[in-house]
Amino acid sequence: MHPVLYKFSLSGFLGNLFGEHLTIYSYGFFIVMGAVMGVAYLSYRGKKEFNIPFDTVNSLFLLLLLGAFIGGKFFLIFEDPQRYTSNLSELFSGRGFVFYGSLLFCIPIMLWFFRKHKLPVLDMLDIMAIVTVIVHGFGRIGCFMAGCCYGKEYHGPLSVTFSNPESFAKPLNTPLHATQLYSVFMILAIGIALYFIKHRKAFPGQVFLLYLILYGIGRSVVEIFRGDISRGYVIDGVLSHSQLIALIVIGIAVYFYRKLRINAKKEQVANSS
Repeated sequence: MHPVLYKFSLSGFLGNLFGEHLTIYSYGFFIVMGAVMGVAYLSYRGKKEFNIPFDTVNSLFLLLLLGAFIGGKFFLIFEDPQRYTSNLSELFSGRGFVFYGSLLFCIPIMLWFFRKHKLPVLDMLDIMAIVTVIVHGFGRIGCFMAGCCYGKEYHGPLSVTFSNPESFAKPLNTPLHATQLYSVFMILAIGIALYFIKHRKAFPGQVFLLYLILYGIGRSVVEIFRGDISRGYVIDGVLSHSQLIALIVIGIAVYFYRKLRINAKKEQVANSS
């Protein structure tokens, strides 16, 4: 695809400041687009539902960006501990990121932030589920453009061939499963489902927990078609790190889903009696 979206030629003062060229990378561009759209949605829903000022939204997003970066890089270590612990500069380069690491680091940040600002935690998590879908969906488009998170060799009708030498996909000029696009459409389907469920949810927190469950299932399926084996396996060729994390997250989410649902039903009975 196109890892580099555009390259500007610079001269004069800007050339001295940034070099001869200013490069806009596709992955970074779509991440920024996702963040902007996510902030816009959170600002709109937060203001409408809980009268949250934009400064509070902005502060939350800055914290989440930091947490997402640290978490994504921290979980990258588990893919190849010897490689990254012996070369920290490679760990903190622009390459390599683990979504589940970002998500799991951001959850406690959100819980702390919502409590600190006296916001309804579970209802805010429901909003953040949609925000996460928006940011992640744009991020996966960036993955497709950059060629990372690529699929196994596949010569069927849904295959895609990467030829750009700057692409991360391997091998080049070979039809592969379009796993990035599988993820995009999977995330889009989850987002649509959550949007409609949000307006008729049975209890606060339902949307966020459903997101964790549905994404975990979808991610586990997409992992089957992934070809970037360097991400690591718990059981070689059978269970990847992300699949293991997905199973754990699904289990925890199902537990809290049942617990909150039971509590909601008890509260309804108590209120009606």
